[in-house]
Amino acid sequence: MFDAQPVRTRVKVCCIASAEEAWTAIATGADALGLVGAMPSGPGTIDDATIASVAAQVPPPVASFLLTAETTAEGIAEHVRRTGASTVQIVNHIDPAQTRALVRALPSTRRVQVIHVEDESALGLIDRYADSVHAFLLDSGRPTLTVPELGGTGRVHDWRVSAEFVRHSPLPVFLAGGLTPGNVDEAIETVRPYGLDLCSGVRTDGRLDPDKLSGFMTAVREADRLVSTASHA
Repeated sequence: MFDAQPVRTRVKVCCIASAEEAWTAIATGADALGLVGAMPSGPGTIDDATIASVAAQVPPPVASFLLTAETTAEGIAEHVRRTGASTVQIVNHIDPAQTRALVRALPSTRRVQVIHVEDESALGLIDRYADSVHAFLLDSGRPTLTVPELGGTGRVHDWRVSAEFVRHSPLPVFLAGGLTPGNVDEAIETVRPYGLDLCSGVRTDGRLDPDKLSGFMTAVREADRLVSTASHA
């Protein structure tokens, strides 16, 4: 799913809690599903057995993303093997040596590195990881807190930094953090990401809301249309 130049903005629906939610997201047009493993904080975590059960049901070409807080190549690889996900989303800013070791440990698994955009220093992480992952995902966590925030904050970060990251990245970039049907047009116009990643913005009382998700998808397609029209004007 990592084409160099997308004809449309991809959508990853994260915090999937069950097979029912997975099929709801797929039916609404999701390109990928996020399955959240154990985290130090944040919503949407499920046990590895549930992740494995859901991942086994995801049909191609939809991708199943395992979100892991493991920080070593060995720990990440074992987490992927336990769950069977097609893609691993590394939510910590881990040692680049571990990321390179992961290439050898999981040669057939897609690797996505999360970059938490706290300030412009995020731009310095492009070269740190670009040679050993397939894509980046920009989020609004704060990994240096006493109890680290590694995603699921529902906060929008500085999209000006994200746009600069996209311009300099040699890899596809997903945008996460506080996305809703009401701001997705601005997100696409400002950042021009390869894909969007969302969780809380399409949930009601913690459950995936089909109406909100449908509204989000409609807003994405309209934003894509406007950006395409403007680029050809």
